[in-house]
Amino acid sequence: MQNAISVDVVSDVVCPWCFIGQKRLDSAVAALPEIEVDIRWRPFQLDPTIPAEGMDRMEYMVRKFGSEERLREMNARIVPLGEAEGINFDFAAIKVSPNTLDAHRLIRWAGTEGNGTQNILVRNLFQLYFEKGANVGDHGVLLAAATSAGMDAPVVETLLAGDADRDAVSQEAATASQMGITGVPCFLLENKYAVMGAQDSVTLADAIRQVAAAKARGELDAAG
Repeated sequence: MQNAISVDVVSDVVCPWCFIGQKRLDSAVAALPEIEVDIRWRPFQLDPTIPAEGMDRMEYMVRKFGSEERLREMNARIVPLGEAEGINFDFAAIKVSPNTLDAHRLIRWAGTEGNGTQNILVRNLFQLYFEKGANVGDHGVLLAAATSAGMDAPVVETLLAGDADRDAVSQEAATASQMGITGVPCFLLENKYAVMGAQDSVTLADAIRQVAAAKARGELDAAG
């Protein structure tokens, strides 16, 4: 097996392209059984100014994009792309545009669990928000997602009630912006090469294969 490589995915749980990106990344990894890929999810907030209690989804989105008609057109373009990846987007079910800071705190904690827990949790959050219309800023929803991913419910509940890692997550999200990441998803391979946007699985697989081969030849160390 070639050297393992890391793929850090900078994303936000309320970004439909990030959900599509996760599905495509999973397909890319499945097509590369000879390469061990360590996927890590990094925070990005599309709008950190949303209050902790969230905002009315339709009101927020219309203000952001200009009109309900434009919003419907955008959603109509995304739905078939989601269907192709096994995603059943239900934008009409989403009533709240949440602040995602607490969701990112939870994702950070899941990253310490191992066994793919973080990837499972992120998928749970995407599904809850985009397929069921759940408010992923609500602590009850987050706790259910964590429990479903195999995390310790009492520990998560205690952490969510406090301020643990709030500043660290905010700083990490700010650092992504300072690095020039203005849109998500962004896939960082070995923290050296960036693949921007929800590229198709073939493109992602090719990028992973090339970076893994370069790492196996020792070229990444030489470049660093």
